[in-house]
Amino acid sequence: MRDLTLPPNEQRRIGFPLSARLVEREKRIAQGTIEGCRFAQEYGIAFNVAGGTHHAGTNWGEGFCLLNDQAIAANYLLHNHLSTSILIIDLDVHQGNGTARIFENNPAVFTFSMHCANNFPFRKERSDYDVGLPDGTADEEYLHLLSTILPQLIDLQKPDFIFYLAGVDVLASDKLGKMGLSKTACKTRDQFVFEQCIANKIPVQVSMGGGYSPDIKDIVEAHSNTYRAANELYF
Repeated sequence: MRDLTLPPNEQRRIGFPLSARLVEREKRIAQGTIEGCRFAQEYGIAFNVAGGTHHAGTNWGEGFCLLNDQAIAANYLLHNHLSTSILIIDLDVHQGNGTARIFENNPAVFTFSMHCANNFPFRKERSDYDVGLPDGTADEEYLHLLSTILPQLIDLQKPDFIFYLAGVDVLASDKLGKMGLSKTACKTRDQFVFEQCIANKIPVQVSMGGGYSPDIKDIVEAHSNTYRAANELYF
């Protein structure tokens, strides 16, 4: 990737034509998430307006993802002794397959992915905790599952840092998602994650993940609601 020599089949898997500008973009995204970790440790929460490149694995890019920003940042924290126990909460509509593979043998990082089962990637990896949801899962069932599972995981794993992938491709309006959430439920989801982080005094870095609604206003509004939820709770 660095030398722009990826073979055509690997470029097709990524979905973008390889270029120096694309590689620079991916490096900036990863660096932004690393810097966000330090801000989160200082202020409680920090955002990357891009990121959530969770399909990039140990040695591959896939699904518009070249470098896995939250995995890189998690390893940065561990390598620099800034964290010893990390929880990655992936609530994008697609499974965080790359993240799962990267940390499959690393007990310091617990990967939790709640996603649409009948969706990309069609060959799933094994997260530490996967919840594959049926097509059309709507507000009540989704929020009930999250409110049941997440507190138990935090209590069991006792992380000292959380990464949150806040994809808005769970919306009913999303053309790729196959789920049935409203924008209100999507914001409630974000609020709940942040409330759990606050209650347990765990810093959280947030990457925005996917969103493919035909009307870009729906994507922008849902992403903005994630920021609004954080502002209401933290500031």
